[in-house]
Amino acid sequence: MQIRPLSISGAFEFTPVIRGDERGAFVETYRFEALEEAAGHPLNLRQANLSTSAKAVARGIHYALVPPGQAKYVSAPYGAFIDFIVDIRVGSPTFGQWDSVIIDDKDRRMVYLAEGLGHAIVALTPGATVSYLVSEVYNPERELSLNLLDPEIGLVFPFDPDALLTSARDTEAPTLAEAGELGLLPRWDECNAYYTSLENGI
Repeated sequence: MQIRPLSISGAFEFTPVIRGDERGAFVETYRFEALEEAAGHPLNLRQANLSTSAKAVARGIHYALVPPGQAKYVSAPYGAFIDFIVDIRVGSPTFGQWDSVIIDDKDRRMVYLAEGLGHAIVALTPGATVSYLVSEVYNPERELSLNLLDPEIGLVFPFDPDALLTSARDTEAPTLAEAGELGLLPRWDECNAYYTSLENGI
C-alpha cells in the first residue's frame, strides 16, 4: 500500500495494490499498521458509516469540535466521488486551504483525515457510495458544517455550483469567517495537543 501525504497536515492518501484475474479482484482496503505509521497512532475505530448519493450530490463541509473530534478513513465501495479535505484549524499554517482526491471503485484509493479537519464529498457517478471508518460516534452537539460555496475557501467543483444537490443544513451553514467569529472552529494548538495525546496513548 502506497501512502502519500496530502498538502494539508494530518491528511493522507492510501493507494492499495489490486490483485485481479479473470475471476475478479482482491484488494486490502485497510491495514492498521499502515495507517498508524502515517498518522502516528492507531485509528481507534468507534463507528462505521455508509452513504449513497446521486450524481452531483454534495455533502459537507462537515467537521467535529476537538477534543475529541472525529478522524475519518474514507473509501468508495461503489462509484466515484471527489473527496475534499479543508484545513479549518485556526492558527494552522495552511488554515483555509484544501486538497482533494478522486476516490472510486477502480483505483480503490482511500483518504485519512485527522480530527479537526473539514470534509466534503461531491458524487461523480449515480449511486456513489462512501464508506467512513470513524474514531468517534456521532455527537450532534459537537458536529458542525461550513458553507460548501464559501468563496474564501474556494473549492473547485466538476459541476456548475448551482447544479449541486445539497441539504438545507449544508446550504445554510456559516462561512469560515462567520464560524471563526462565533468561536466554532477547532484550534491548531488544541488539535496538536490532542494528536500528541493519541500518540502517547493517553
